[in-house]
Amino acid sequence: MATYRLLKQEGRAKRAEFETVHGTIQTPVFMNVGTAAAIKGAVSTEDLQHLKTQVELSNTYHLHVRPGDKVIKQLGGLHKFMVWDKPILTDSGGFQVFSLSGLRKIKEEGVYFNSHVDGRKIFMGPEESMQIQSNLASTIAMAFDECPSSKATREYVQASVDRTTRWLERCKNEMARLNSLPDTINKNQLLFGINQGAIFTDIRIEHAKRISEMDLDGYAVGGLAVGESHEEMYHVLDETVPFLPKDKPTYLMGVGTPINILEGVDRGVDFFDCVYPTRNGRHGHLYTNHGKINLFNAQYELDDRPIEEGCGCPVCRKYSRAYIRHLLKAKEMLGMRLCVMHNLYFYNEMMEEIRLALDEGRFSEYKRQKIAGMLENT
Repeated sequence: MATYRLLKQEGRAKRAEFETVHGTIQTPVFMNVGTAAAIKGAVSTEDLQHLKTQVELSNTYHLHVRPGDKVIKQLGGLHKFMVWDKPILTDSGGFQVFSLSGLRKIKEEGVYFNSHVDGRKIFMGPEESMQIQSNLASTIAMAFDECPSSKATREYVQASVDRTTRWLERCKNEMARLNSLPDTINKNQLLFGINQGAIFTDIRIEHAKRISEMDLDGYAVGGLAVGESHEEMYHVLDETVPFLPKDKPTYLMGVGTPINILEGVDRGVDFFDCVYPTRNGRHGHLYTNHGKINLFNAQYELDDRPIEEGCGCPVCRKYSRAYIRHLLKAKEMLGMRLCVMHNLYFYNEMMEEIRLALDEGRFSEYKRQKIAGMLENT
């Protein structure tokens, strides 16, 4: 079992350390998304060290399809494969069940779907998801769940959540079995369960209570940022997080903007991940303490300042907005790479600031000032 130490609390906001077999994670933390074992935008694991990355997140479904989890196991596991010695979280493939809705069929035993790469038939259930993640040998494995649409009926959501609970029991049993096998690479692999329930807070609360009893290594709130409003998301967190264990990490999946993260921390969330910094960076959209800027705008053509004055990232220490804008316009890969690097640094640096503010008991003031600054240009 991993050790979660709560160091400070301010309101519901938590400052903690989470000890794992691949190192201690300081929380709150933002996990950098490397879906197919790489950060999109030509960012290497060596770069991630300079960008203050603590945890890398990879995708079970994508790595199962290509190159194949058995290939990665033969090569010594995901850490060795991608040359990364810090914690890795693998998501379970459950979100792909949601996003590939046109290609799948959900049954009690699991989900049948067609590969988005070559159309071949794939079956994934709780046991298969755990086996794939065990082959990948990630630090933290996510339980296999269904993520119901925020527009689904109450009846559908209730049936889906009940099945997710049954699947979680199967995940837990399979993980225990796999961790005891002699040829398992990471016998200390951790399991996080996922709370679902769309925007029905009573279903969410009931589910949070049920999964809390299972004594897992951590708990995620899933199925948000999939179509509901920010207000609805914050309301779900306000109602649900108090029913998840205080002495375990809480992970808000797939969220979000810097402001979403600040609001999430305020509501007791420890772990975050989102594709925004990388996806937006590849399109020239950059995060700063004074709001987002779009480098494609003509106003930056002769702008010899860095993306953000005073930013300590490797990009802002060297390159101008004008140069990066030129690279993007010329479709030079370096332009995307520099933008993604700045955005990841911005997120990781913000998490460092959040942790320091919590250490010093001034998080609410920090949050107020940070949000005010980011809304300046909107």
